[in-house]
Amino acid sequence: MASSLFSSPAKPCYPTTRPPTPTLSSRAAAPRFAHGLSAAAAVKASPSLHRLRALARPIRASQQQPPRRRPEYIPNRIDDPNYVRIFDTTLRDGEQSPGATMTSAEKLVIARQLARLGVDIIEAGFPASSPDDLDAVRSIAIEVGNTPVGEEGHVPVICGLSRCNKKDIDAAWEAVRHARRPRIHTFIATSEIHMQHKLRKTPEQVVAIAREMVAYARSLGCTDVEFSPEDAGRSNREFLYHILEEVIKAGATTLNIPDTVGYNLPYEFGKLIADIKANTPGIENAIISTHCQNDLGLATANTLAGARAGARQLEVTINGIGERAGNASLEEVVMAIKCRGELLDGLYTGINPQHITLTSKMVQEHSGLLVQPHKAIVGANAFAHESGIHQDGMLKYKGTYEIISPEDIGLTRANEFGIVLGKLSGSHAVRSKLAELGYEISDKEFMDFFKRYKEVAEKKKRVTDEDIEALLSDEIFQPKVIWSLADVQATCGTLGLSTATVKLIAPDGEEKIECSMGTGPVDAAYKAVDRIIQIPTVLREYSMSSVTEGIDAIATTRVVITGDVSNNSKHALTGQSFNRSFSGSGASMDVVVSSVRAYMSALNKMCSFAGIAKASSEVHESASVQSKE
Repeated sequence: MASSLFSSPAKPCYPTTRPPTPTLSSRAAAPRFAHGLSAAAAVKASPSLHRLRALARPIRASQQQPPRRRPEYIPNRIDDPNYVRIFDTTLRDGEQSPGATMTSAEKLVIARQLARLGVDIIEAGFPASSPDDLDAVRSIAIEVGNTPVGEEGHVPVICGLSRCNKKDIDAAWEAVRHARRPRIHTFIATSEIHMQHKLRKTPEQVVAIAREMVAYARSLGCTDVEFSPEDAGRSNREFLYHILEEVIKAGATTLNIPDTVGYNLPYEFGKLIADIKANTPGIENAIISTHCQNDLGLATANTLAGARAGARQLEVTINGIGERAGNASLEEVVMAIKCRGELLDGLYTGINPQHITLTSKMVQEHSGLLVQPHKAIVGANAFAHESGIHQDGMLKYKGTYEIISPEDIGLTRANEFGIVLGKLSGSHAVRSKLAELGYEISDKEFMDFFKRYKEVAEKKKRVTDEDIEALLSDEIFQPKVIWSLADVQATCGTLGLSTATVKLIAPDGEEKIECSMGTGPVDAAYKAVDRIIQIPTVLREYSMSSVTEGIDAIATTRVVITGDVSNNSKHALTGQSFNRSFSGSGASMDVVVSSVRAYMSALNKMCSFAGIAKASSEVHESASVQSKE
């Protein structure tokens, strides 16, 4: 099965132009082959030649399969056997990437874009991990989970993750119950190594817990419950069949089969899905799903193998972000299905690929996790051609080296309406650009953003889409402001130590000023900030890049810091408290200002998280005292 899936001859899906259709006169003068046969006669004489030509015929990815309507959503079945649900876990598994912590505002804007993209299920977070995550999932359920999008009025399922315990399930239900289509996703480990060393429970105990917790989730009023046997890729087959049978009886509507550590090869994972489909009693009453990690670089391949073997839900993330080496990439999986549908038995999804590029950019911007230039589908070099041979082929016919059209994924070379923003552009033009880029912000937020835009436009001749997105992220999608930057002034050079003076506005409105020296202007400025805020932190990562080319480019800075705020953050899989890391981003035409903005963004996330955790702890302690009284 795997060999037929991954070794078949490539069939181009791209090409912008087709050869001109022959006229009657050209048909009359059809070329003759060396043996004197016309083209038509040659085809009759050699059917294999006709098949060869059919294989070589270039077709765009967007034309590979005709558009088909998304089937009505029913939790435990899909009326069209060829339809594959896309379950996006960017906001849950993706956010578990170190430093990828996003604000509630950032999560909400990404969730809106995922709905426009057409994902069937949005796993919005792990509500039990922190009060902030619960609030973020709840806000997504209320807004995105009740707002139809697109011509078909699509409303995605909003899902919350939970371990197999009542506290987690209660938190998940509290967060997602406000959505039109809520789902609880609960899991417990089933591999021998996990049960023995992590859970320290017998297989019988694990089955009993899974059965009880799925039934408990259903008892809350949730009619859509997903169950995952964690580390299924290394679990005993017979045990898997048994536990899946039991949770189906308890009410599970989707059975997710995770290759949690990215251990399986494609043929192994495909066989695992096929075996579960063939040997699990009651499997016809549930949807089989895949969740493949990328530790060996096989997540996309395993996901496609699982789909071909019978899985009808695929768990993915934008840009493949996630723990360790990440997850199966949504854009890779979706475009592979769209481009090579003939080898996947006609499978199709409800994804609108025109939104892929914008969604990828949004996730990069808000998570701070940039994709490598050679990343499939969305990398900067994915449609770049530098080799002379490649360029020659592209100039003659694009299908020679591109199997996907850039336009298929919403990658445009120029503005459709020819609008170029600059210092003379008014608010209407800028608002139109924001709408074109997929951003919806309030009037107050727009006025704050427009002020920053004008400051940049005065210094730059042309403001690009990338500039707009960087400024928007820096101005709007920042954490709750606790400490704000008023001014920063730095001196540096070869003649002496670098110095920096920083003025911050405290939470009570008081202005605080500090000066410091450092090995460079950024180091000096960060030390001045530390002297004001006085919160012990460790700078884990620092990176800077220019948004566009040119000496007047906006600089975007990303930092990752850690601090002692681990008391209320739990890991989704292990349940252990951990010293959470916080990322921050900043943008400015001045590299020092950009750096300080990024540092302040991360510090505000840390302060906000610590405050929420402290408040939650105080409420819990108060409730405990009252109950004792």
